[in-house]
Amino acid sequence: MISADDIRSLRGNQIDAEDTIALKARIAHIRQDRRPFYLTADEFQSILEWKLGQQLGRGRKLRVANTDELIRAVTGFALTISHADPDYEIELKIGALCLLRGVGVPVASAVLALAFPEKYAVIDYRAWRQCFGVEQTIFWVNDYKKYMREIQRLADELGWPPQEVDHAIWEYDRRKR
Repeated sequence: MISADDIRSLRGNQIDAEDTIALKARIAHIRQDRRPFYLTADEFQSILEWKLGQQLGRGRKLRVANTDELIRAVTGFALTISHADPDYEIELKIGALCLLRGVGVPVASAVLALAFPEKYAVIDYRAWRQCFGVEQTIFWVNDYKKYMREIQRLADELGWPPQEVDHAIWEYDRRKR
């Protein structure tokens, strides 16, 4: 549905561009310095705040069970998984992150997109609507794999990282609505 020409001028123009750049830089620094790579509860909370914004309160009662030790263990496992089959790697990474209470595919995709912006994007109803012309608010792993194929197609055409394609589509939808 959406084309590269629709979003070409929107690179870096999303409403939260500065926050996104700062958070990606913070996580890139952690990724470079921390071996093995994992997130602490505070770092994970920053991602939740970035992704959920005003919806942060939803799922809070579930997420309170996620201790710092548990978040370190689960994210350490999820963020270090690699596999030759990219679809299987997505299944493993998303599945592992969804072991944390209150974390579904959209939040798990945000963790991946901020940790590996060169490889992943955040699944969201706005971008889904623009990519596939369908209203959808609940996403599963197969949806994310389908979404990533479309984002990667656009990323290849534009020469951008997937995370930046995703944000440009989000901004396109926001402006259109």
